[in-house]
Amino acid sequence: MQDAPREKLLGTRRFGPFFWTQTLGAFNDNVFKNALVILVSFGIAGLSQDQINLYVNLAAGLFILPFFLFSATAGQLAEKYEKSRLIRIIKFVEIGIMGLGGIGLYLGQVPFLLGVLFLMGAQSALFGPVKYSILPQALHPAELITGNAWVEAATFLAILLGTMLGGWLIARSYGVPGVSVVIVAIAVLGYLTARAIPTAPAAAPDLKINWNAFSETWRNIAFMRSNRTVFLSVLGISWFWFYGATFLAQLPNWTKLNLGGNEQVVTLLLTVFSLGVGLGSLLCERLSGDRVEIGLVPLGSIGLSLFGADLYFAAPGEATTIGLGAAAWLAQAGSVRVLVDLMLIGVAGGLFIVPLYALIQTRSAASHRSRIIAGNNILNAAFMVASAMLAIALLKLGLNIPQLFLAAAILNAGVAIFIYGLVPEFLMRFIAWMMIRVLYRIRVSGLENIPEEGPAIVICNHVSFVDALIVGGSVRRPLRFVMDHRIFRIPGMNFLFRTARAIPIAPAKEDPEMLERAYAEIDQALKDGEIIGLFPEGRLTPDGSIQPFKSGIEKILAANPVPVVPLAVRGLWGSMWSRIDSQLRRARLPRRFRAEIELLAAAPIAPEDATAAVLEEKVRAMRGDRA
Repeated sequence: MQDAPREKLLGTRRFGPFFWTQTLGAFNDNVFKNALVILVSFGIAGLSQDQINLYVNLAAGLFILPFFLFSATAGQLAEKYEKSRLIRIIKFVEIGIMGLGGIGLYLGQVPFLLGVLFLMGAQSALFGPVKYSILPQALHPAELITGNAWVEAATFLAILLGTMLGGWLIARSYGVPGVSVVIVAIAVLGYLTARAIPTAPAAAPDLKINWNAFSETWRNIAFMRSNRTVFLSVLGISWFWFYGATFLAQLPNWTKLNLGGNEQVVTLLLTVFSLGVGLGSLLCERLSGDRVEIGLVPLGSIGLSLFGADLYFAAPGEATTIGLGAAAWLAQAGSVRVLVDLMLIGVAGGLFIVPLYALIQTRSAASHRSRIIAGNNILNAAFMVASAMLAIALLKLGLNIPQLFLAAAILNAGVAIFIYGLVPEFLMRFIAWMMIRVLYRIRVSGLENIPEEGPAIVICNHVSFVDALIVGGSVRRPLRFVMDHRIFRIPGMNFLFRTARAIPIAPAKEDPEMLERAYAEIDQALKDGEIIGLFPEGRLTPDGSIQPFKSGIEKILAANPVPVVPLAVRGLWGSMWSRIDSQLRRARLPRRFRAEIELLAAAPIAPEDATAAVLEEKVRAMRGDRA
């Protein structure tokens, strides 16, 4: 599959119809849900305040409940059957559900409407595993981060616009028929766009369905735990929904009690937050450079805590004036600070979840991907329920809403530290990503030649002390570098190399035992399906030219016949951290800060053809006359 330009991805049949189907579904759900909440709260005569509170909270619970009941089964169905057909069936069912919703709105029967809401939740639970597992089948790996970014951005904007439209329509004189017509029309439109989604073959057509939701849920979670990075990515996404639900659930009361605003201000704040998530998702795509860049996840978590905590300091006490409209509130001191905080919380959220979704898609086995996403949906729902329970408990203990926000921000920082301690790859990628973008302007090409799974060796010319960071921070898969023990021990850098599980090596005449340990570690890593990174020159270039490749690569391939991907880095010689840099510093000559460099990758070479001489010739040809 060839790469499609990022700006044209929406126009491709591989992505466009699915994108609009998903967006219309999210929009329609929220038109109906908010119309129902407004109708119950303000439009149905004879309901007491206690009944209103019961129905509003019951509505939220009934929409989440199907995710617990049906997600495990939905994951299996998405694995067993062709996905585009499943989507069409699910969207056709949506037309019927929305038709029932229109009847319920006309009759004004709350129990009937709550039943419809439950059916909507069930439909969303069935769609969830298909939604994320179809993307890796439809998109090239280099397009995956772009696809996820567009889906997340559009989903949050659809939620916002659907919520606003549902409330606006139900408040009109033609509210009930207006909402009924809109939700059925959007459902029909969603079905029509679904018909254009291309075929996505079943990942496990022979799968035997386990209809026991509880045992299947446990089995999915157990499978997720077998892949630590995937499992912790799922927990990270679920934590984001916990964190976001904490803030969004308190938004109306916080606006009223602490900001002094009315429902116009609530809508304004929700709009700013949703736009922030959309902006963060699209920004993630730009910063990632067509790669699944998990280094952005710590950046997102820092933003969630930093700006979440600042909301406490922006409005720590109760408002002295209440009932302000949007214009009057914006004239108040501190309003801009609140808007900026909410916007940046949304941006941080987009940077946080988009790489995690893409990481789950790329690191999960295709035969289990839908079931893992189903398990993710179950945990998301559980974390949102836990968020509500914790908020109720803390507020009952005497915390006010700003203090609850501060507690959530502090808790988020603790969770982030815990996760990055368990999977240092996230933190290491963040540091590497930051360093190479501060020190260099990097362009990459051909990295899709590196296998997405299975053992392989990546080789590259050796120009600077940070070559491993540049290559490791650019390649999607984690690399285990074999590096000179002296570079491995550089103060400050040693933490990164140890975190990345680099393998220190020394010449036989210096330390024969270290050499043998290195070969043993390389052998085990390749047997485990990992990628090894090598600098076959064995030392930094003293003059910018490529040095002869040593035969160690041939010894490794003799024991482990795996493909070898040649890489070439260009433009590093004379820049910071190259060997000439120390000479420039001693001579007090200008140094090349923010040098423009290139990282090129060629097609894999079969192990029987990958001699030191062949690899050296390939890298020389890729590098040209520049170092």
